[in-house]
Amino acid sequence: MTEIAQPLRDEAHDPATEVMTLQMGPSHPATHGTIKFNLKLDGEKILACDVEIGYLHRGFEKMCEQRTWNHVVPYTDRLNYASPLINNVAFALAAEKLLELQVPERCQYIRMIMSEISRITDHLTCLGMAATEAGAISVGFYMLEARETLYDLVAAVTGARLTVSYTRVGGVTHDLPHGFADMVKDAFHSVRQILADCDKLLSRNRIFIDRMSGVGVISKEDAISYGVTGPLLRATGVPYDVRKAQPYLFYDRVDFDVPTGTQGDNYDRFTVRFEEMQQSMRIVEQALGQLPPGPIRVDDPRISLPAKKDVYGNIEGLMNHFKLVIEGVKIPPGEVYVPVEGANGELGFYLVSDGSGRPYRVRVRPPCFFGMAALGEMLKGYLVSDIITTFGMINMIGGECDR
Repeated sequence: MTEIAQPLRDEAHDPATEVMTLQMGPSHPATHGTIKFNLKLDGEKILACDVEIGYLHRGFEKMCEQRTWNHVVPYTDRLNYASPLINNVAFALAAEKLLELQVPERCQYIRMIMSEISRITDHLTCLGMAATEAGAISVGFYMLEARETLYDLVAAVTGARLTVSYTRVGGVTHDLPHGFADMVKDAFHSVRQILADCDKLLSRNRIFIDRMSGVGVISKEDAISYGVTGPLLRATGVPYDVRKAQPYLFYDRVDFDVPTGTQGDNYDRFTVRFEEMQQSMRIVEQALGQLPPGPIRVDDPRISLPAKKDVYGNIEGLMNHFKLVIEGVKIPPGEVYVPVEGANGELGFYLVSDGSGRPYRVRVRPPCFFGMAALGEMLKGYLVSDIITTFGMINMIGGECDR
């Protein structure tokens, strides 16, 4: 009997082994309107992920070179708009280091207090949205309620909720309002109750744990090699925090812990941020207890704007105001890099001055930019559905990532 030859199986076109290339975003509701994931998939398993961060067309760093030093402050609000006060403080600290200027103690405490309140609002935004994307929409609503409570504090101090433009080179715009400590006490009581409710809803929730635990894992060695900092790095077990490693303001005068994880997965990232909110409230309460009386800005007509009564009441005050607004603070030539602990990690400003009233060069180290660089590595071997939870824990902010 003659044997009939069987055609060879074409492995390259076998549907069971074919690799599919898929583009996810930027129109996907979870990708913030700018991000695109170029995926290579085996079924739903991710073989490779190339992340495109896209553009918001802000040109932050070049815009700053056309403005005076204090005119840059509103631009910093738009970097990480979930925690704008930290951006304000970081830029002011860098400019003041070029000036070799030490601001009054009360000003430094106020900056620290407002930075930590802003850190909590950032974490509430991140965790609330991440929980919502995992299906726990009630947690999202609860955390937004807590965030609004803190936004009331921010508005009471700065006059704005989001784009606060609060710092100036040499100080801050407003002192804390009367009774602010009592306002903080009431707000934190409410926030702690909400966080306790969210903890009960999530920490032992089988669905949430299955979606987050063991997903998006990255080793501490890989995280360090990518330049990842903040909660993403601390979730791997590395206790690096700029506030401890290179203390600025008065962080060396307050007691707080640096939460860390063990696995470097999404669940650890969630719990690290969750615990950091408790530590931030500890810092604020200690800082309020240590808050001294005194001025909130330096008394130097070359740096600080004169009082309104002088602007309207005498020619010297009017001229001083005009020159500071139009020409800017004259900062001596030099260059400096100043890091602070942003909500997503090390936020640094590199400034170059040529002696004029405008920055010669401005560069910013955006913490979530490095998290986005490592995202492709985190997603390898996981499923398409895991992109949502992992990307949510990166807490990508488009205003920072836009280069």
